[in-house]
Amino acid sequence: MEIIHEPPMNRYHRADVLRILHISAKQLHGWERAGLLTPSETYSFFDLIQVKKVRDLRARKVRPAMIRESLQAMQKQVAGMENPLLEASAMPVRGRVAFRHEGLSMDPIGGQYMMEFSPRGQLVAANVRSLHNAENAAEYFARGVQLEEDPNSHEDAIAAYMKVLELEPTHAAAHINLGTVFYNRGEFEQAEFHYRKAIEVDSRYALAYFDLGNVLDETGRLNEAVSAYKAAILLAPTYADAHYNLALAFEKLKQPRKALAHWRIYTKLDSNGPWAMHARKQIVRTLESDKLKIVYRKG
Repeated sequence: MEIIHEPPMNRYHRADVLRILHISAKQLHGWERAGLLTPSETYSFFDLIQVKKVRDLRARKVRPAMIRESLQAMQKQVAGMENPLLEASAMPVRGRVAFRHEGLSMDPIGGQYMMEFSPRGQLVAANVRSLHNAENAAEYFARGVQLEEDPNSHEDAIAAYMKVLELEPTHAAAHINLGTVFYNRGEFEQAEFHYRKAIEVDSRYALAYFDLGNVLDETGRLNEAVSAYKAAILLAPTYADAHYNLALAFEKLKQPRKALAHWRIYTKLDSNGPWAMHARKQIVRTLESDKLKIVYRKG
């Protein structure tokens, strides 16, 4: 397979991605929250392709939960595959995502290889391998996401996510979403439990560290929150919200110099967002201290 190297100068800001692909900020944030994309403020050409493929799948009514399940299943099916959206061709099939890779088409959730012999290119299943539990887990997860949108259905959403974990205990996204439901209900102990479980399942899940930081901050454990935010930033250096919340945590700890660095990073990553003005005010306020002015100028 020919490897195409992207010129290093081809970077797109978040606003560029929204404009080029005709999507809204809410859509992009939702796909990030669903775990389909890594939160970022700048994108490479190949990142742009990945966002476009997610957009196209959503336009074909494939639910975010199913896209995520299909991506995870494809990674398990093909050894060494890191990013199915870039390394294979994706196509919607019966509400899920099938992939064409090395001349073969596959429904990774069902463990089915597909043969394209219909005149209209319809994919027909062959060599079926039963993964009934995995299918059920995907369906329960999708139901949980749908129920979560209704504040009056949170108990049902919790039950759906719990069923996912009963069928698939290592489902990191179910732990994350459960944590968020509990967090929004003020049940911080339960929220923390599930965020930590998500990290235990997937130690490179930046969103899990960020959410854990939020619940630690909320419960007054600021030093632990700082560590969690730092872990999220280590995994995703352009995670603007993590820089913002880390700066806030440092402010609460009376460490304005450390906060200053992350306020400045945040304003570079999000120059026009609703919180950018507050970040700039914090920078000005901090630099008004004579000692910090001197340190800043020397730097």
